[in-house]
Amino acid sequence: MSKSRLTTALNEGLLDLPSGAIRVMRPTAGYDLSALPRDVVRVDTGFKPDATVWENAGYVLSSEAAPVTLVVLPRAKKLARAMVAEAAKQGLVIVDGQKTDGIDSIYKDCRKALGDLPCVTKSHGRLFWFDGANQFADWAVADPEKGPHGYFTTAGVFSDGEIDRGSKLLVDCLPDKLPKRMADFGAGWGYLSAAVLQNPAVQSIDLIEAEQAALDCARLNVVDDRASFHWADATTWKSDGYAGIVMNPPFHTGGDATPALGRAFIANAAKNLLASGQMWMVANRHLPYEAALREYFRNVDEIGGDGAFKVFHATRPIR
Repeated sequence: MSKSRLTTALNEGLLDLPSGAIRVMRPTAGYDLSALPRDVVRVDTGFKPDATVWENAGYVLSSEAAPVTLVVLPRAKKLARAMVAEAAKQGLVIVDGQKTDGIDSIYKDCRKALGDLPCVTKSHGRLFWFDGANQFADWAVADPEKGPHGYFTTAGVFSDGEIDRGSKLLVDCLPDKLPKRMADFGAGWGYLSAAVLQNPAVQSIDLIEAEQAALDCARLNVVDDRASFHWADATTWKSDGYAGIVMNPPFHTGGDATPALGRAFIANAAKNLLASGQMWMVANRHLPYEAALREYFRNVDEIGGDGAFKVFHATRPIR
């Protein structure tokens, strides 16, 4: 098995770690932390599925500052730069990422500010490190900001700064009267839920969202006593049963296209609906979700969309 870049840097004596806690920012579930003593590692992630994996593996979850911070680079550039800025406030900063996630661009920008930096390159990626002294304060991201569309968003969330066209198409297809008890699977920053709550027939809606930053934005965008917010994985969420579900399921994990994720959303939506429940869903037109929809629902109709998106209405979930 190939050694990770971090393992290589430590084993070859290129990188020395001071004593104390090590904060690891946004490690994905499969990231290799075996080179670090588990008792000093503090995993800092806002993505619920990853948080669950690390917690179940015995790691402590914490966002507190530490003498060492390891940044596991995400693909979203604005978020990646914000994470480096946060890490660089103090202590040793280690940045690790794949070329496909933009590590070379971040490395180049850091070298412009700091000069030559030690690094390890292997397995289509790079790991580099430097002593943090708040050098990248201009990369920091403020609290969620309200955009011209009237909604709060922030770096790294889906559809940051704009309304997703697919979600808008879904809203346009919703009926005049919606069921009383609703849920929004993969609620993001709350656009669909805000629209659903414009319907006076709705008595409650659960916003189920795996990304903590997006859910924090949703709390600002959906100010309504009928709304409940849940930091949770929509593919494993369990409820007493909803009369209606709306969703615009993600089809990417990190930067990789994962249509299976959308299929998992469909399957769990069916499990969480009452026998008489209904689901409204939008998806990119190229994604083959029809088979999954017909596997979990007796009635499936395409009710709208455009050249890029398709909107479905599904009823009579199959248990």
